[in-house]
Amino acid sequence: MKRIGLALVLITLMLATGLFAGGQSEEMGPTKLIVSSRLYSQPGEQQFLIDEIFADFEEANNCVVMFEIMEDDPLLKRAAFQKESGRINTDVVIVHDSRMAEWMNNDYVVPLPVDDWKDRTFSKAFKESISMDGKTYFAPVGGDVYLMLANKKALPYLPATADVQDLSWEEYVDWAVAIAKGEDEGKAAVTGVPMKSLIYMYGGMFLSYGGEFPVINSPGAIKAWEILTKMKDAYTPTVNTYDNVSSPMKTGEAWLTVAHMVRCGEAYKSNPSGYVLAPAPKGPMGIGSIAGTSGFAVVKGAPNADLAMKFIEYMTEPEMAVNIARGTGGFIPPIDEAIAKLGDSLEDEIIAKGINVMKNGIVSGVPGGDYSSWGAVKQVYDDAFQELILNKGTIDKAYLDAAQAKINGLKK
Repeated sequence: MKRIGLALVLITLMLATGLFAGGQSEEMGPTKLIVSSRLYSQPGEQQFLIDEIFADFEEANNCVVMFEIMEDDPLLKRAAFQKESGRINTDVVIVHDSRMAEWMNNDYVVPLPVDDWKDRTFSKAFKESISMDGKTYFAPVGGDVYLMLANKKALPYLPATADVQDLSWEEYVDWAVAIAKGEDEGKAAVTGVPMKSLIYMYGGMFLSYGGEFPVINSPGAIKAWEILTKMKDAYTPTVNTYDNVSSPMKTGEAWLTVAHMVRCGEAYKSNPSGYVLAPAPKGPMGIGSIAGTSGFAVVKGAPNADLAMKFIEYMTEPEMAVNIARGTGGFIPPIDEAIAKLGDSLEDEIIAKGINVMKNGIVSGVPGGDYSSWGAVKQVYDDAFQELILNKGTIDKAYLDAAQAKINGLKK
């Protein structure tokens, strides 16, 4: 953890003095490669990368990888400022696939020499988002979908005819309600803190009923809302404090969730014998899930462009991609040759379940770049959850129509 703190301090000092603008001379010591990422925000993920992944690259290339976390919006704003000022300080960015078009359209990143990387094939599911005009600008990393996790203490309440590995949303809701009645307290979890991931859990459910994402009032979404209103008392009393469901699932405060596969994986790996990991529940159209990936790119005008290219080549080598996926909680490595290397470890089990949903489910990406504020779109879903589920426990079509009008108003 000391290494993370030191890296952030060094970044701050060097940005202030302009030392990143032109790279480093040998007299100044190892080259500082600046990698700004919206992925791997958890301290444990960063520590794994620093200790187990970056170290060999740093030794081989006489450099230090300065890894910093930054959300997509600030990353884009900084890229615009650096381009306008002519002072490019960042070498590599890792951004969400929903924002990649903005980077390419604004000429913030450069094409990657993917034809020279003969040993890897980027997954077809993400080819469109990482490329433009026949050129590949991003190397995908960290694919994800949504899975279900249940504490085994919840199994006695499972509906008699239900298969936990092939659960319907109706059965999931009935299960959550039965747990709450039997335990005199709700045990289901979502991220109740605003503008986190609730939109993706609900959005995946809406897809499974024939809806579109992020439409909140489609006929499919209305059917899903009708089912969800039964869960008024099925969520934990502290659900509004959760910005991440992994912690309450680990502690046993919550017993049941549908969440990002890595967050499910964190809890599952902490005590595999105490949990059941499964695909997200299905609706009439099948399993729905919001899916995404992130991607590496080299910033146009990067002070260490050649080293940045070598870094991305290193990070996306198939064996390395598998190691990164395993060590950071179970992201899907979106490289065909990396997927082929999966075995039967605990981490590989998590990844395999995600791949199954990715291949066989009804999957939607995140159209964040189509809206002036994706956070505001998230907030519309959060408000609907509070009003229709936790407060009323009843469907309100007029409310949902007004909510969709808010979403439409945020379209660019």
